[in-house]
Amino acid sequence: MATEIIHSVGIDVGTSTTKLVFSELTIENLASSLSVPRLQIVKKSTVYRSDIYPTPLLDPRTVDGEALRTIIAAEYRKAGMHPEDIRTGAVIITGETARTDNAEEVLNALSTFAGDFVVATAGPDLEAIMAGRGAGADQLSLHLHTTVANVDVGGGTSNIALFHDGDLVGTTCLDLGGRLVRIDQGRIVHVHPVLQRLATEIGLRITVGETADPTTLLALTRGMVRHLAQALNLVVRDHLHESLYTGGCSPMPTSQIPAFTTFSGGVADYVDLSEVQGVFPHGDIGALLGRAIREDTAFDLASRGTATETIRATVVGAGTHTTEVSGSTIDYHAESLPIRNLPIVKVPVTAEQDLDSLPGVIAGLVEIYQKSDVGSLAIALTGNWARGFTQVVDLTQAILRGAKAVVDSPHVLVLLFERDIAKVIGQTIAMNRGKRKDIICIDGIQTTTGDYIDIGSPVGDGQAVPVVVKTLVFNS
Repeated sequence: MATEIIHSVGIDVGTSTTKLVFSELTIENLASSLSVPRLQIVKKSTVYRSDIYPTPLLDPRTVDGEALRTIIAAEYRKAGMHPEDIRTGAVIITGETARTDNAEEVLNALSTFAGDFVVATAGPDLEAIMAGRGAGADQLSLHLHTTVANVDVGGGTSNIALFHDGDLVGTTCLDLGGRLVRIDQGRIVHVHPVLQRLATEIGLRITVGETADPTTLLALTRGMVRHLAQALNLVVRDHLHESLYTGGCSPMPTSQIPAFTTFSGGVADYVDLSEVQGVFPHGDIGALLGRAIREDTAFDLASRGTATETIRATVVGAGTHTTEVSGSTIDYHAESLPIRNLPIVKVPVTAEQDLDSLPGVIAGLVEIYQKSDVGSLAIALTGNWARGFTQVVDLTQAILRGAKAVVDSPHVLVLLFERDIAKVIGQTIAMNRGKRKDIICIDGIQTTTGDYIDIGSPVGDGQAVPVVVKTLVFNS
């Protein structure tokens, strides 16, 4: 078997901090000499973790792109890496920093500097997914066959991802974070309007310029944490709760109650840390917020799982290539290829078994990516329950109804199946809607939500297409 070792990098520019992680990925061809090549990652290891830097800003609305490039260049040198050494990776910008005026410009500059990467301005839902996977909540839910919520508490937001049996079942985000009140030389220098409103609601007076009173600010963080518990349906929601969600995010259904919780993000390190050096070690309320989570009895209603990563949950690993060839039963239009960097949403296996609810499930997944201004999209299913012609037709119609927002747009829709049914699905679409060059069906591909896919130009006299699945790799 041929073995290849490649290097990847993850770069995360967050509300409070910026960090890099370099990984080494061992890839082997697991197919026999007479079979179509199938490359698979057989080993992954972190080879370098950067220092954690405060995210440089020119002002509250502008990232200092040059300072950021200087940080990243220095960390490349410390790691003994050059841009040409890196075969894959991800550059992501998250939290409040994703809302800065030049976020997209900075991302594009970093991707050019660092190599040919998946580049995404992670909206709150995508950030929740990345953090949840990075924290290992998806794997914990699969191992325990239960529902696990990961709460990623950062500087500006708290992103929540809910997993059941390894599948993503819900995401949301609240404007609650450790940097929303900042302290300098013992005085309050910034209070986010959301927290000012919350403070007023619970009868606290917090004013910029006044002395930072630990008792008052602890009471504020306890109010914040009670809303995190409300978001997880551990306690009943009050009238203020819905106003605390990040723009575009909605509360999760009250029926979704986790059996386990994990915590990631910068604040997570203080959840189980009873002794802290100083009340405000980072000039904010992050340490108090961690303490408030630890002391809130509402979280006793769900068992506590241990996150595999905390502050680095959204960046650990980042970027593997699993190259496969999909052929013989595919359906595509050559004019639409090649395609690069399509985000993938994976439909939960249980949803495929209920064709009545499947359109709604797919529509919900598509909406997550539309919030992040993603156009073209790949939707992944197993296809295991389409065993006869009638079932194939019903499955096709359910998919098209659910993905209507993409189908009716000028963007490309790619349907990925694990079973060899792509050609018949494509033929069924053609019968119903006419041959569409912007709908591509391929099979023999295993992916998960959060992956990206490249589809190359046809090979083998048009019988196959090369496929590269780019996975954000996290510790497991």
